[in-house]
Amino acid sequence: MSKQHAGVEPFVTLFHWDSPQALEQQYGGFLSQHIVEDFRDYANICFREFGDRVKNWITFNEPWSFSIAGYASGILAPGRCSSWENSGCSMGDSGREPYTVSHNQLLAHAAAVQVYRDKYQVKQKGKIGITLVSNWMVPYSNSKQDKDAAKRALEFMYGWFMDPLTKGDYPPSMRTLVGNRLPRFTKEQSKAINGSFDFIGLNYYTARYTQNTKYSNNGNKSYNTDSLTNQTVERHGTAIGPKAGSPWLYIYPKGIEELLLYTKKTYNNPTIYITENGVDEINNENLPLQEALVDNTRIEFYRQHLFHIQRALKEGVDVRGYFAWSLFDNFEWMDGYTVRFGINYIDYKDGLKRYPKHSSKWFQHFLHK
Repeated sequence: MSKQHAGVEPFVTLFHWDSPQALEQQYGGFLSQHIVEDFRDYANICFREFGDRVKNWITFNEPWSFSIAGYASGILAPGRCSSWENSGCSMGDSGREPYTVSHNQLLAHAAAVQVYRDKYQVKQKGKIGITLVSNWMVPYSNSKQDKDAAKRALEFMYGWFMDPLTKGDYPPSMRTLVGNRLPRFTKEQSKAINGSFDFIGLNYYTARYTQNTKYSNNGNKSYNTDSLTNQTVERHGTAIGPKAGSPWLYIYPKGIEELLLYTKKTYNNPTIYITENGVDEINNENLPLQEALVDNTRIEFYRQHLFHIQRALKEGVDVRGYFAWSLFDNFEWMDGYTVRFGINYIDYKDGLKRYPKHSSKWFQHFLHK
């Protein structure tokens, strides 16, 4: 998968949730550490064959999404989870497998980075990083418990990867609450992962109110409850922001500024590219084309998010680039063609003809300012 923004070479992603079926059948894919060596070899071939043209590599896109949706909730491939979590799962363990899969993604990432730095980086003059996704977490109330819960929820989504990448180990809150279900790094692995990036890609879409919850006595362990937080989009009957096309997406522009400032403070101000930021609307096939091109909500979404990124820049956050999601309407993982994320409209009924939406023209004007 390739991302591109104005005036910069493409950013190419090596893994976007498409684990080879042969490796799934041979040893369980990312459930096994065998994947680390195979991913390293795959990355090596890509660096060797395309490194003369590709100067910006992303090892993994949203390892959190792959681990949670594929192994905790079972709603994305390979559809594994505990049966009590989702009756559609025929196998899996929501309390262990997400942690194993993320662990192996981090090890595979570090192995690929090491190959790149050892063999290619100096000669090819490129950079390598990883793309993470995070919601911003807003305390449900001003209570210490809810403020602590918001921090914990952020650590379970974002710190799960950022802590190893910048400190060599998982957040203490995860070590405490997950216990022996959370894998451990050897000293060598910790050293290899710590600092294994030239930049961090950051995908931001939405935010959640976060409440503290108590331990459950039912004995069912799951990533989805391990953080002892309840995340919601409403507080006292009011949504955290306007609802978009997808049921999970509520617009909260200030969250991108808060997340960037948090990253600067907590993780020593790494170089960041906003690799995804966007909003969708429901695909209404009854709308005349000219009306479907009017996407004022998207224009306002981008205007506000860019405003908050600018505020973070003024506070010294090291943001180097920004990618709007998406250049075109696309096939969404779970929603198919029922929603539209693009700044350009795709006519699915007429040869996939492309038409610029108002947001596309807004971006052209914005970039020429």
